[in-house]
Amino acid sequence: MVLHAMLVTVQSSIDIATEIIAMKGLRRPASYRDTFVILAEEGVLTRDLARHLSDLAGFRNVLVHSYYDLDLAQVYGILTRDLPVLREFLSEIKIFAHTV
Repeated sequence: MVLHAMLVTVQSSIDIATEIIAMKGLRRPASYRDTFVILAEEGVLTRDLARHLSDLAGFRNVLVHSYYDLDLAQVYGILTRDLPVLREFLSEIKIFAHTV
């Protein structure tokens, strides 16, 4: 259940980033990771936050493709370390939404 929630949360973040890119007419991302880089280039996100989110986008691929081979200790570490990153993303997106 937790793994699925992580997957949905990261995928939702990617989807939000992709929607902003389309809405603003920005360059097409080369990968899920690239969506956050583009938002940092445009000043929507900080570069540091974009880097962390790009890492989570990479972890999303691990969740999707290696579901049965996951190291649960690693997953727990990522969850505890990156939950604040996702909260920061939400906060920055709320700020962005009020400026549109």
